Amino acid sequence: MSKLARVFSGIQPTGVPQLGNYLGSIKNWVAMQNSGQYSELFYSVVDLHALTVPRDPRILRQETMEMAAAIIACGVDPKRSVLFRQSAVPAHTQLLWTLGCITPVGWLNRMTQWKSKLQSQNEAANLNAQAAQGLLTGLLTYPVLMAADILLYRATHIPVGEDQVQHLEFARDLALHFNKTYGQKLFPPPQSILTPSKRIMSLKDPLRKMSKSDPNEMSRITLSDTDDDIRRKIKRAPTDAISGITFDPKERPGVANLLSIYAALKDIADPAVAAHTVESMNNAQLKEAVADAVVQTLGPIRDRMHRLLDDKVYVEQVLCDNEAKARSVAEESWREIAKCVGLAGV
Repeated sequence: MSKLARVFSGIQPTGVPQLGNYLGSIKNWVAMQNSGQYSELFYSVVDLHALTVPRDPRILRQETMEMAAAIIACGVDPKRSVLFRQSAVPAHTQLLWTLGCITPVGWLNRMTQWKSKLQSQNEAANLNAQAAQGLLTGLLTYPVLMAADILLYRATHIPVGEDQVQHLEFARDLALHFNKTYGQKLFPPPQSILTPSKRIMSLKDPLRKMSKSDPNEMSRITLSDTDDDIRRKIKRAPTDAISGITFDPKERPGVANLLSIYAALKDIADPAVAAHTVESMNNAQLKEAVADAVVQTLGPIRDRMHRLLDDKVYVEQVLCDNEAKARSVAEESWREIAKCVGLAGV
């Protein structure tokens, strides 16, 4: 891979991350940073995206700080990667408007997230449906802001999970559409880096994704959980009465979820391979092995995160220093974009 490769990735400020956030995003950020394959890495706490659902301002700021501290605690080094708050770089919203002006509404209307919001109200998935009248514009234009995040930094490589592939394809299409509209090869079409971890599911319902929005705290493990909390939650996770350990997400979703967690923490690419290493165990023993792996990984992260949150002045300074770096790159990029479309570009 070219050493000129530039990475961009973002994560919503949901406070202290849960295990799915760590395995699906942050762990991969650290691996890319440490690989030496990329010339620049931009990692953003995308607080503008969080506004699609109105939030208490105090809580949003607090959860943004918690997320930033957790990312550093997980191993992202602010001296090697640019870690910043999205809202601290105004060019993100400048490019959002510029791209939004050339984005066909039909493209947005086809996005899975938007259609699922409409379908949840039992209406046809189109902008004329009555269901759409009650939905907020931010939900519709969310993919444009995501594209702006990527294209502003001329990012060449984007780490994505299975459920984010459509958004990256949208950003690629929009980059090519902009280049064609203005007759300039301004934006390189970004390439995907599929994250190695499988989707981590709820510890209460293994058919649903692990989420901070689930009202049942037993459904997830967070990076602030104590060792006892972790062991208790995994012990109570549903499995089945089938003997032996096999990876079968359809027939054995609970066991499959535990194997996915175990494999990701042990850096085993395929959970089915991980199943062979523990095939002689019963379900109780598997849970114990998974709990040991989680505690061993998250314990040191939790301790570092608590120390960072006890020194918010330091975390704030780290963010401010990195935001100056991000703005420098973004503003230079914006000047070229503004010139291309006929704006002042100050």
